Amino acid sequence: MTENSQAQPAANPELPTQYAPAEVEGKLYERWVERGYFEADEKSGKPPYTIVIPPPNVTGSLHLGHAFEHTIIDALTRRKRMQGYETLWQPGMDHAGIATQNVVERELAKEGKSRHDLGRTDFVERVWQWKEESGGQISGQMRRLGDGVAWSRERFTMDEGLSAAVQTIFKRLFDDGLIYRAERIINWCPRCLTAISDIEVEYQDDNGELVSITYGDGDETLVVATTRAETMLGDTAVAVHPDDARYTHLVGKRIQLPLTDRTIPVVADEHVDPEFGTGAVKVTPAHDPNDFEIGRRHDLPNITVMDERAVITVPGPFQGLDRFEARSTIVAALRAEGRIVAEKRPYVHSVGHCSRCKTTVEPRLSLQWWVKVGPLAKAAGDAVRDGRVTIHPKEMESRYFAWIDNLNDWNISRQLWWGHRIPVWHGPNGETVAVGPNDEPPTGEGWSQDTDVLDTWFSSGLWPFSTLGWPEQTPSLEKFYPNSVLVTGYDILFFWVARMMMFGLYAMDGTPPFHTIALHGMVRDQFGKKMSKSFGNAVDPLDWMDKYGSDAVRFTLARGANPGVDVPIGEDWVQGSRNFANKIWNATRFAMMNGATVEGPLPDAAQMSATDRWILSRLNETVAQVDALYEDYQFAKLSDALFHFAWDEVFDWYVELSKTTFFAGGEQAKVSGRVLGEVLDVTLRLLHPIVPFVTETLWTTLTGKESVVVADWPADSGFRDQAAEREIEHLQQVVTEVRRFRADQGLQPGQKVPGRLDLSATPLAAHEAAIRQLLRLQEEGDAFQATATLPVAGATVALDLSGTIDVPAERKRLTKDRDAAEKEKQQATAKLGNEAFLAKAPDNVVDKIRGRLAKAEADIERLTAQLAALPEG
Repeated sequence: MTENSQAQPAANPELPTQYAPAEVEGKLYERWVERGYFEADEKSGKPPYTIVIPPPNVTGSLHLGHAFEHTIIDALTRRKRMQGYETLWQPGMDHAGIATQNVVERELAKEGKSRHDLGRTDFVERVWQWKEESGGQISGQMRRLGDGVAWSRERFTMDEGLSAAVQTIFKRLFDDGLIYRAERIINWCPRCLTAISDIEVEYQDDNGELVSITYGDGDETLVVATTRAETMLGDTAVAVHPDDARYTHLVGKRIQLPLTDRTIPVVADEHVDPEFGTGAVKVTPAHDPNDFEIGRRHDLPNITVMDERAVITVPGPFQGLDRFEARSTIVAALRAEGRIVAEKRPYVHSVGHCSRCKTTVEPRLSLQWWVKVGPLAKAAGDAVRDGRVTIHPKEMESRYFAWIDNLNDWNISRQLWWGHRIPVWHGPNGETVAVGPNDEPPTGEGWSQDTDVLDTWFSSGLWPFSTLGWPEQTPSLEKFYPNSVLVTGYDILFFWVARMMMFGLYAMDGTPPFHTIALHGMVRDQFGKKMSKSFGNAVDPLDWMDKYGSDAVRFTLARGANPGVDVPIGEDWVQGSRNFANKIWNATRFAMMNGATVEGPLPDAAQMSATDRWILSRLNETVAQVDALYEDYQFAKLSDALFHFAWDEVFDWYVELSKTTFFAGGEQAKVSGRVLGEVLDVTLRLLHPIVPFVTETLWTTLTGKESVVVADWPADSGFRDQAAEREIEHLQQVVTEVRRFRADQGLQPGQKVPGRLDLSATPLAAHEAAIRQLLRLQEEGDAFQATATLPVAGATVALDLSGTIDVPAERKRLTKDRDAAEKEKQQATAKLGNEAFLAKAPDNVVDKIRGRLAKAEADIERLTAQLAALPEG
């Protein structure tokens, strides 16, 4: 723990009287980058430690979720760098297919143009132009936060190297029969005109309508209910459960489909729930995923009734109507025929919306490209089951398995122009050829490349190894793969994480992409509500950084980071963290002005006071505690441990206890000054990964060294002194109890009163001067009157409060408060003694009354003691 102790401090270390984050943060960060502290060298002999950034969208800007996740990753990598690892935090951005295309299309719309006016080539060039000019705003914001990423290695999911990786793995999967093309039901956005992934669908409760419709005529009728009446035009069957006796006579028969000239069969399928509704469901295979599966089982035709813009295409009176117009028109037509037997409005139900444009998503049968995930998903599940990959916290494993073990084939094609174009060429006679990055595509008449692009998750699923140069066997890939840990939110465990697991194991010969998956929760407001612009509670972290400094924002986020649990945050908490940064600054500044030094070796324990030995013992215990919590990703607990050690034990106790020693001067002051320097040195290094800016300024001033970024991480020296810890705990008990009494008597914290201190029955005699200083006790004087005598933990403290408080008024106040507490006790006791009340009251109500009783009893005891301590009169 003393490896940083030999440096000479600056001759006259001076710090400004106040810490001004805005004046130091930007300069410090640029200095770190210029000196290459965050770069990674694959040729070094150091053990590797690798984390990839979950690549933010090129359209994005820093939000609190980013700030939270980046704070955790930065703390992990800063600590590992200090521990001697060759640390790589890999930065980069995702091309964000739909989001980016939408941004550029909106710009074109302002010019009165669409992408079709430009054509595919020119439109893609326009997107690249936008990316170079306006994309990547988040990179500058990451610098504001202090992200220690290797900027020279920054990657983009559509740069040349990553494009080669995409083509390579596509061709391998295609050649292995794991990529195929087929018609399936997908999520379709009629506004973006593309298939979208499950994660791009946001569900919300909408006010709709539920109508019950009579199908068939005469004795052969059934009633079905639907919220999407317009899709009945594509019905190809009605399904009932095989064991439902109500409909046995109809199974296998054909009935009339209303508003059409078609008849459709009644089929028996176990998917139908006979207890739900009428037990009969309409089957529209081309517009519902469950119906599609029923259709496959019963060989039903697929009739598509809408085009890509959700406009009805079925010939007849409804052709050309938007789906919602068609819905109301069809219901009116059914009502006119007397086929509506029930209507429910509003009918609140969950409806999927495109996360990008908020348009209602339409399930639609479409010819798409798919990944056959069965063998890939099994490998991803096995890697966690056999321990090659650890999910943290462990309770999240069950969610992972529930997803990965039941994964459906993955739709990877998107009907966009911005993205990785599918590397497949179609021939004039139905040929299909997948082309790798080094292959020449087929040429000649009738050959053309597939028009679709790949789902963004396809390229981001390669991120842990494509960023390191794969498919080339680069030194970086050899050094830094697999990643040490993936830090990401539990909300994308099923999407990004699952895809990286599948692709990493497939591409890297069974080696998973990371050893550990550390999952965190989502940032919420102080009331636990999801942050959203629509809710009016969204926060721009840059505003808080401007106001309180980046360290304050980082510390607040880290202090709320329990593994896998959502993080509530409010501005008052950031203010508290700003106060902590100021406390570190002011206390360190005071200590350096009063003898704190790192010059020379640490004195022997025999030369130290009990106070010195106590703080060093507590320091080493804190180092060990923080290390253990880092390994368990317990950021909230380790931040809390550091907060209380620094603020409470170092600044509020050790510095205060040492003031009398420093003021007295001499050899003991030099010993304590060296101990205080050691404590500050180690404490600042422990705090650095979470609050890097303030600690860098203070540590370099204290030690005279280059940078805490590349300093050694503190090690537990093993020094413990239980006797000194017990002694100081005893002292703290005495001081705390007397301070509480002073406060109860209405004395101001800095107000001095005459006092007599008897420590003869305690081991605290050597601390008398410090205790007097802490309790603001003046010498007795000739006129001293012991108006209050406090026996505390073996010590006796007599105070002369005459002239400092109005004794009769204080006695009246305390008596009134005790009477109120007695009344509260009587009421709570009566309720808890009432058997009828206990039998009916909920447990939480009973527990609340028990708590009131306990508080009342404690108040009575405290107030009685205060009354007894008052002088007579």
